Amino acid sequence: MTLADFVNLLINGTVEGLLMALPALALTLVMAIARFPNAATGDYMTVSAYAAVGVQWLIPGSLLLAAVGAIAAGVAVSLLFYLWVFRALRGRPLVASLVASIGVAFFARSILTFSVGQDQLALQVPMMRAWNFSGIRVLPLDLVVAAVSIVAMALLFTLLRLTPVGRQMRAVADNPDLARASGIRANRVLLVLWAVVGALCALGGFLFGAKSVVSPELGWEQLIPAFAAMILGGIGSPAGAVAGAVLLGIAQELSVPLVGPSYKIAVAFAVLLLVLLVRPRGLFGVAIAAR
Repeated sequence: MTLADFVNLLINGTVEGLLMALPALALTLVMAIARFPNAATGDYMTVSAYAAVGVQWLIPGSLLLAAVGAIAAGVAVSLLFYLWVFRALRGRPLVASLVASIGVAFFARSILTFSVGQDQLALQVPMMRAWNFSGIRVLPLDLVVAAVSIVAMALLFTLLRLTPVGRQMRAVADNPDLARASGIRANRVLLVLWAVVGALCALGGFLFGAKSVVSPELGWEQLIPAFAAMILGGIGSPAGAVAGAVLLGIAQELSVPLVGPSYKIAVAFAVLLLVLLVRPRGLFGVAIAAR
């Protein structure tokens, strides 16, 4: 492998990692505040990606409106299932919400495939030639994907650190009982949480669809790497989720010359098992109490 090949894999891995960080952040926020792993995260991404395709079908070529439509659909679906399913399970054991989220995932995917079928669809993305620097190839689309992901993460961290509702979310994550005793309205915090989760999933689904194709398995294929990234970075740590996603994305891409592109997903499983065995709390993990 030449130096140019290594740099190309490094660039691809960084872009994939930044993109993977969006669903990993959605998983981390739910785990930190609602206290369960949301297995429906991937299917929120899929629904949002199909919504973007639908907007482009109605308004051909409008990529920005497609992104807005995806985010609107993601937020709507996330809030719908919170109000319909997860709100009723507050205070129940973790496994109850986990099983419910698996049911939500299958329900959403079944409705989607019944409505649109199993065919692969594509977003209308402007075709641009890759820039070549002595064998190092940079796709303009990858730069856009990376930039949008970074801006979304910057907005999220600004929300968490610099706004009253963000501080309330962190207070609930740190100590739910103390937060309630301090007068923090949990219902309002959870509504904001699920809206943010829906937006992150929607943006991730839209960007994954723009980079490849939109299919009913789009979100499911990204769910395990996102889980692995969350665990690698540390459950409950948003910054750790981003770091874990980038490290995992780079590791997956660098493994391609050894295992091939079809089996790089196995790297995510290997990382997941290794971290669980060696450092269950992850790189930047904090203790999370389960109810």
